[in-house]
Amino acid sequence: MKQDPRHIRISEFDYPLPDERIAKFPLPVRDQSKLLVYRHGQVSEDVFTSLPDYIAAGELMVFNNTKVIQARLHFRKETGALIEVFCLEPALPADYALNFQQTGHVAWLCMIGNLKKWKEGILRREMTVKGRTLTLTAERGECRGTSHWVDFRWDNPEVTFADILEVFGELPIPPYLNRATQESDKVTYQTVYSKIKGSVAAPTAGLHFTARVLDALRDKGVDLEELTLHVGAGTFKPVKSEEIEGHEMHTEYISVSRSTIDKLIAHGGRAVAVGTTSVRTLESLYHIGVTLLNNPDATEEELHVRQWQPYDMAGEAPTSVEALTAVRAYLDRHGMETLHTSTQIIIAPGYDYRIVKAMVTNFHQPQSTLLLLVSAFVRGDWRTIYDYALAHDFRFLSYGDSSLLIP
Repeated sequence: MKQDPRHIRISEFDYPLPDERIAKFPLPVRDQSKLLVYRHGQVSEDVFTSLPDYIAAGELMVFNNTKVIQARLHFRKETGALIEVFCLEPALPADYALNFQQTGHVAWLCMIGNLKKWKEGILRREMTVKGRTLTLTAERGECRGTSHWVDFRWDNPEVTFADILEVFGELPIPPYLNRATQESDKVTYQTVYSKIKGSVAAPTAGLHFTARVLDALRDKGVDLEELTLHVGAGTFKPVKSEEIEGHEMHTEYISVSRSTIDKLIAHGGRAVAVGTTSVRTLESLYHIGVTLLNNPDATEEELHVRQWQPYDMAGEAPTSVEALTAVRAYLDRHGMETLHTSTQIIIAPGYDYRIVKAMVTNFHQPQSTLLLLVSAFVRGDWRTIYDYALAHDFRFLSYGDSSLLIP
């Protein structure tokens, strides 16, 4: 590693972003957004439907198939106070799929809006789900950092927690859109290939893809693979510390199938990542492999990628194929088809990319960890990209335009 990023000052990653440049809504047709192409230091622009022209036949593209859940629940107290309970991550059971299937009680770590009005007591809400009436209650438990443990109970064993969120939850669109969620967001704030429920924010680089773009990639001979990283609300958490050492990255849950790892190995351990969430998952896979090369008997907890782990590596770095082969061997030893683990990786200037060779991504907020990730990828040349986008009428953030970065 060349530079230790802990002392990077976040103020160096600022740029002016006028409110009118933030896309409040997506374009009517997803794949008609603009595409900025950054290749070896040169910038040009195109339309997103042309993306397949820039990806060579035989490349591997990796997508995050997570699905955004309707994670905000509203309760009204007898006093009239409105309390918002925003489900961040499952606590009991801690597995997303199991939690959604429960029929009576679950616990989540939640952010609570109007917290001062909910000192104690149980919140109640009568509802009709799938033609069945029930009462949903919420009881606040201990505080865990910025979130609270909340127990949800309901009195109809025919109804799962997934059913309740589907009917009464509200989709959590990003706070910087400064508007209420609309019915249209239920469609436009999901990728066309979203499958696995669990995110509270969309992997927005994927919002530009349509069936015709995916078909054009396949027709060209590009290999398409999926993995899952559930995006947490921490993705919007601003960096408050002057140096990034003071910023604690949120934990995100990932799952990668053995077949995807096989595909990565077959492609020499290199891939084109769609979105920063795919980037974080792929690069975390490398560091999980390094852990396993050093300790083949590592426990599930020891496979968690810690925030600064990539920067503390000593000795010669294994190749990406060596690291991925160690992950595959681990799955084989344990008779597992899918790797389930978590990551807190922070990718900042000084990071050596191991697997990702090109990325599709949107334009990110000033002074954000996502901007640090992009800067690390283009070797500090992020201003060239952002100055061009600002000067050429590109739309920014979640519903904004796209870029393809090839360092």
